[in-house]
Amino acid sequence: MHFVNNFSCLGRKLKIQSRCADSVVYIMWTKCSLANEMDAPSCVFCDIAKGKSKTILEADSEGFVIFRNIKPAAPNHYLIVPKQHYDSLMVLDESHITMVRNMEKEMQDFFASKGISTKDAIFGFHYPPLISVEHLHMHGIAPRSKMSFAFQITYKPSTPWFKTTQDALLCLRTKEKGSPP
Repeated sequence: MHFVNNFSCLGRKLKIQSRCADSVVYIMWTKCSLANEMDAPSCVFCDIAKGKSKTILEADSEGFVIFRNIKPAAPNHYLIVPKQHYDSLMVLDESHITMVRNMEKEMQDFFASKGISTKDAIFGFHYPPLISVEHLHMHGIAPRSKMSFAFQITYKPSTPWFKTTQDALLCLRTKEKGSPP
């Protein structure tokens, strides 16, 4: 059984979704942002992308910025953030596949420019509700072998809470906007 209702509240769309599985009902509330909602009043990543923060930008392109994670899981832990505001993977759909591919390519190119090997690296996204900032961001972490046990769990590929880029792309190819992977 799959049930979805859309509501509007203070200019934001809310999607309520529930699924029944083994007699357990899981309900997920997800804010759905408009793509150009870059002026979200409390979005720290929007401020960083606009240069309104003391965060040092490691790279700045037309569509993305890259900066160090403030709580690194490994010696090289960077975030790539789109300049346009998207809350998370939950608000993306098939039309965003190129953007997600470009995020990974720019992060890989950035790693190469810094001499960081991608052989022992991971690139991916946390999945709501386990995200710290409601602004789409991809983690680039290397070397994975230097991560603590706790971080290995936090960034474990193909889990309900962390999606590699390939997981995210597969999800976007096969889902409707706002639905879980």
